[in-house]
Amino acid sequence: MEPRKLPLPKKKKRAVRGKKAKGYIRFFGVFAIFIFICTQLGGSAHADTVGISIDTAGDGSDMGSLKLLFTFALIALAPSLLIMMSSFTRIIIVFSFLRNALGLQQTPPNQVLVGLALFLSYFIMHPVIATMNETALKPYSEGIITQEEAIQGAQVPLKKFMLKQTKLSDLNLFLSLSEQSETIEEINPDNLLELGLETIVPSFITSELKRAFTIGFLLFLPFLVIDMIVASTLMSMGMVMLPPSMISLPFKLMLFVVVDGWSLIMEMLIRSFY
Repeated sequence: MEPRKLPLPKKKKRAVRGKKAKGYIRFFGVFAIFIFICTQLGGSAHADTVGISIDTAGDGSDMGSLKLLFTFALIALAPSLLIMMSSFTRIIIVFSFLRNALGLQQTPPNQVLVGLALFLSYFIMHPVIATMNETALKPYSEGIITQEEAIQGAQVPLKKFMLKQTKLSDLNLFLSLSEQSETIEEINPDNLLELGLETIVPSFITSELKRAFTIGFLLFLPFLVIDMIVASTLMSMGMVMLPPSMISLPFKLMLFVVVDGWSLIMEMLIRSFY
């Protein structure tokens, strides 16, 4: 037998009907406002139609379209190119090694590390950016030099920065692979500015990866010693089932905080570029 539903009192029925009526009124009011806004936008859109035409060549030729596509492709690749030609690579790799050496999986988060690496890169690259602005961007915006001269002038400070951070063996490697020039005996940024970016950039990246991995190895050593001490202590006490990483993590964090590790890491990274 299904339980019988008791009829609601008259007051409760009136309250329910009142709530339903208010809900319907709100719904139709919002719907009417939405229709009004759509009609107004549609009327203004038909009344004020804006047409944009892009003609980079001046005569509507296909060469203008190719230049436009090349410009858009260069804009899309610009962030990656700038990251690979700056100090960002070394900094973010060192931060990743530091987080793994501490035994932390997601602390600090990736967004924090990337943001910190970007601002440190801006701090390191600020003299280079200022020189590029004074020698290339500002004269080009004022109409003093042409676009080609601005591009050539902007490459000079960037090439000097990358050549100062490039190892001799890496530069000779790519010079020998390109078969365009003989090997060199000393890196002098003022004398090697005639080299193209296709040779300087891969040499610079290779040197940056080597330095970053060397710094990461040196960062691992003190934390590895703590892990070995904790593991041997637990084994001598017969606590084999207890994970050593669980005990060593607080000691590694305490050591890193006591020695002011973040300041030392940032100072070391900044000084390594000078």
